[in-house]
Amino acid sequence: MPRIRPGRNRSKNTNRRAPLLLSSMAPEDFNVRPNETKSIACPDCRTWRRIMGDKVLKIREHCISDKVAEGEKHTLCPGTDQVVVIDIDVQRWQARQNRLLRDAMPQDNRRAAQQFYKPIPAPAAPVSRINAEITLETARQSYLAHRKGCTRCVKGQHCTDGGILARRYVLALNQEPARREAREAQERQDRRTVRKQSAPAVRRAQWVKHGGTEVETANNRCAERIAGSLSEFRGPELPLAPQDPAAHNRRQAELGKQYTRKGSVTAAA
Repeated sequence: MPRIRPGRNRSKNTNRRAPLLLSSMAPEDFNVRPNETKSIACPDCRTWRRIMGDKVLKIREHCISDKVAEGEKHTLCPGTDQVVVIDIDVQRWQARQNRLLRDAMPQDNRRAAQQFYKPIPAPAAPVSRINAEITLETARQSYLAHRKGCTRCVKGQHCTDGGILARRYVLALNQEPARREAREAQERQDRRTVRKQSAPAVRRAQWVKHGGTEVETANNRCAERIAGSLSEFRGPELPLAPQDPAAHNRRQAELGKQYTRKGSVTAAA
């Protein structure tokens, strides 16, 4: 790509007018953006012309008529070599121009060149296809909710999803006894584990409560054997005969009569 060289003003001539101040012109009649070619709308012919020079800025030489190539006379514009003075804050002017351009731009053109569309979320999976922990209550609630909102599930008829939910509910019903037994067994195991873990603490509390001296004294005390006991592992010998034999015989006779009456009533029935 060829390099564009800025034009140079080799002439020191001017049109002998007072310098043209940019602050006295409309902001849209000139362009002094950095890194861009400076240009201005000539106050005399109202055509856009370049601003030449580095230190002394002047409007480039130009003709009044734009039909010189067609044979018309070449007549210089009075605005040729007009000295231009930049007496404005370029940054503030540029910010204002950018804001005006943005406001004047149509809404369709103000959008970014690259559009980012929010993806449409995927539809939720049916309840019959969700892989989750199935319990009796969740299976029942899912089946009833589907039956309530489905018009194809009438009486004993089921749609595809309704049939899956019904079979899942029946399977949960059949598995509930085994699941309940396993749950109770696990609870019993947890209680045994808790008791095993808490047993040493309970024994320590009992030991602190009763005191070590009394327990040691009771363990070390040697009691004499009770007279009449057969061995050290049995108690004293108990009497085998009743204390009142007459009362014992009367009681036995009454019990015999009661048993006889009950037997006759049972046989008659």
